[in-house]
Amino acid sequence: MNVLVTGGMGYIGSHTCVQMIQAGITPVIVDNLCNANKEVLNRIQALTDVTPVFYQGDVRDEAFLDHVFSEQEIDAVIHFAGLKAVGESVAKPLEYYDNNVNGSLVLARAMRKAGVKSLVFSSSATVYGDPASVPITEAFPTGNTTNPYGRSKYMVEQCLSDLFHAEPDWSITLLRYFNPVGAHPSGTMGEDPKGIPNNLMPFIAQVAVGRRAELAVFGNDYPTSDGTGVRDYIHVLDLADGHIAALNSVGAKAGLHIYNLGTGQGSSVLDMVHAFANACGHDVPYKLCPRRPGDIAECWASTEKAEAELGWKATRTIAQMTADTWLWQSNNPNGYEK
Repeated sequence: MNVLVTGGMGYIGSHTCVQMIQAGITPVIVDNLCNANKEVLNRIQALTDVTPVFYQGDVRDEAFLDHVFSEQEIDAVIHFAGLKAVGESVAKPLEYYDNNVNGSLVLARAMRKAGVKSLVFSSSATVYGDPASVPITEAFPTGNTTNPYGRSKYMVEQCLSDLFHAEPDWSITLLRYFNPVGAHPSGTMGEDPKGIPNNLMPFIAQVAVGRRAELAVFGNDYPTSDGTGVRDYIHVLDLADGHIAALNSVGAKAGLHIYNLGTGQGSSVLDMVHAFANACGHDVPYKLCPRRPGDIAECWASTEKAEAELGWKATRTIAQMTADTWLWQSNNPNGYEK
């Protein structure tokens, strides 16, 4: 199976490409490198003995995508490409709608022209907004989002749902991620954000390795066990395996398929800080700060549907997530930069 992977040089995309190759699936990568590094190709090759075909370009460039589809025999698409930081989306909403919504529409048009009608979309638990209760099932209402990032994912879900209802020969799978963390256990691949990290784990890792002085913990007055926000942290390799399970189980079946990808367990920010301290062998300095706009108190998944229909279940623990992240960061203190 040949699968076009948009954003395949990014954090989740690159780890998914490794898992795909090891599962006998051939990735063809498209990425504009706005939040990725070309060194990733070398790391994929070192881990798999395969160097994927790579096209540098933007999913908003329809002529570029037409060219890729004309050169490659593509069976399905996994669409990771997009901007992903909640806080940044509040400050830059137009950029998020352009990248995430417009980019997805251009991709869908190019797929239709090429006759490729199997799409796995990288969605997000943010489409649920601030849930009335936890755990969150796929039947929960969506759309009451709290930030432009979440709204952009919700908008794409609506666009793709409408596409399926108009053209029911498509197979469209919406994977609602919870909080991806961790790194490849080899220590050669991991999360390497450009500039100041917007997500918790890479920030903790950069503090632990000495690149930053301390972690800012936003909000300690939430109605949670220790006052800090609670999230469902999932190892990036478990997440990658979820995509392969979706391709193999429903990727060839016409329909609109929706699954949560999480562990079904919530951990607080301070839980993660303490787990990382255990992994790296020393304290991680942090300071308590006011809440950020757009954040919610707690969010974790019900995973029964993915287990029943995809045969997939997250298995890696918080201890593995933090240990793998620390190995990556300590081996690569400056990320993919030499």
